[in-house]
Amino acid sequence: MDGEKANRLGEYLRARRALVTPERAGIPAGPNRRVPGLRREEVAMLAGISADYYMRLERGRDKHPSVQVLTALARVLHLDEVEQQYLLDLAAPPRPAAPRRRRAERVPARLHHLLATIGVPAFIEGRAYDVLASNALALALSPRLRPGENRLRSLLLDPEEREFHADWERATEEFVGAFRQSIGEDTDDARVVELVGELSLASARFRTLWARHDVRRLEGGTAVVNHPMVGTLHLHREKLPVDGVLLVLYYADEGSESAEKLHILASLAESSASDSGSGGRTSLQSRGSRRPN
Repeated sequence: MDGEKANRLGEYLRARRALVTPERAGIPAGPNRRVPGLRREEVAMLAGISADYYMRLERGRDKHPSVQVLTALARVLHLDEVEQQYLLDLAAPPRPAAPRRRRAERVPARLHHLLATIGVPAFIEGRAYDVLASNALALALSPRLRPGENRLRSLLLDPEEREFHADWERATEEFVGAFRQSIGEDTDDARVVELVGELSLASARFRTLWARHDVRRLEGGTAVVNHPMVGTLHLHREKLPVDGVLLVLYYADEGSESAEKLHILASLAESSASDSGSGGRTSLQSRGSRRPN
């Protein structure tokens, strides 16, 4: 494990240690506690390793932590399956360096056709949550799903997103954690550096969540949103990988009130498309032409 990776491991351990209280770990808090979470020596004791060895891990001085040690630390830090795998990946030996050219994120023509014909809000997003294409019903659900927008930026910086999401705090936790899990080791990717830098400067909420080093999967689930025209919608979300991008679908339970509201939105979207003469086409916009917020 090289120096940079060792430092990332140490940063992750420090961030997660700060989130585990003595009460949660099952040990007395004691007087004169100056840290919000566990002390280093407490983590070491609970994991069955020496305090000196754990300190070397946090400071990036140990390059070969064993799986057994990492598993013990994951238990002490109350990491779930996704977080534990992230910890193991941080400590894995480095792969041989090789020239890497990331393929531009493009939407295959067949996905444009699918978006135009599918009867639910649907859009295509890249790994950094850039919206690459969307259908008319997605835009009727939220104008912030238009091509060129970035969902993470919109969520954190657009005031309307606070009203749109019934639980904005939870939504931001999930999206930031999923963003970190998505980028994995590609922290030097130009798009990642650009987005993290922008959000770190503009959003205190992002800075707080990014410092926690949460990792989440955001593949599916449910969402409750407040639409300005039809009210509250309870929706399911699916994320399907296709040719290096993600097809995202929102849909409601059949026969539910939310399904009826989606039908209303579909009618409004169809009327809007007819008025504009767009015929419900979807569009693709390159990263270089993103519309700034």
